[in-house]
Amino acid sequence: METPTLEQVRTRFAHDRFATENGAIIEEIKEGYARCSMDITPLHLNAAGSVMGGAIFTLADFAFAVAANWNQPLHVSLTSQITYLGGVKGKKLIAQARMVKEGRSTCFYMVDVTDELGTTVASVTTSGFVKA
Repeated sequence: METPTLEQVRTRFAHDRFATENGAIIEEIKEGYARCSMDITPLHLNAAGSVMGGAIFTLADFAFAVAANWNQPLHVSLTSQITYLGGVKGKKLIAQARMVKEGRSTCFYMVDVTDELGTTVASVTTSGFVKA
């Protein structure tokens, strides 16, 4: 099977409409890894003017989905745990998902979320189920 290009992966994940319509973009893929980003707009802010936790989680969840699925059978989340570690200082969120363990029927990924200034925003762990 031929390895898909970044553009082919972006086309496939364009069907993940909640994430993509909220601005999530796939920047890089490699085996067991994905880096995705999201420019912060007024849509992503809460009533206090800070980036909404749901926007941060959406990007992290999307990065997991891309890392786990771009060249693998379908993986779905079983559990996800997010820890918010700091406020966003920049204008762009970056989520980097990396595989820690891939088994026959389950997987485990860690996702680090920062802004473009390097501010640590959140850490996410996700356990997934392989639906192949």
